Amino acid sequence: MADTDPDELERRIAQTRAELAQTVDAIAERVSPKRVAQRGVDSVKAKAEYFVTSVGDSLGVTARPARFGDEADDLWDDEPPSLAPVLIGVGAILVIGAAIALFRSRRRR
Repeated sequence: MADTDPDELERRIAQTRAELAQTVDAIAERVSPKRVAQRGVDSVKAKAEYFVTSVGDSLGVTARPARFGDEADDLWDDEPPSLAPVLIGVGAILVIGAAIALFRSRRRR
């Protein structure tokens, strides 16, 4: 250590300080509440998009995303939305719910 030039030591110290400052800034950026919330929102959006796509694929419905500047009345000019899958889903949920309620009421007797 005695053979080291003082100017070299100062340069190394300055370099280490700069690296440490970058590391601290990166950690602060990663754990900031705003960034954590944004990552959570991005994750939920991605999962919702995947869910909608997978449901659409299973029903044979292709999603046509809206383009910026589309008028609300022009969104479904190409292919109007079909309510059949929604009504089938609601009906299935009602039937399953009624079956569960009936099953539970018979078990109580």
